Amino acid sequence: MSTAERLQVMEVLWDSFRYEKDEIETPLWHEQILQERKESIASGTAKFISLSDLKQSRPQ
Repeated sequence: MSTAERLQVMEVLWDSFRYEKDEIETPLWHEQILQERKESIASGTAKFISLSDLKQSRPQ
């Protein structure tokens, strides 16, 4: 499959979640990470970088 085709399949899958009757429960570890990040922002210790800096720091 081409990249474009795989992206289309992923979009269809994500859209299908909107129609699920049961709510997907957020895992505990995810809630903990979000809480840690909120605390880091509130305390002023969070570090932010631009999207371009992030892209440059990622291996290709």
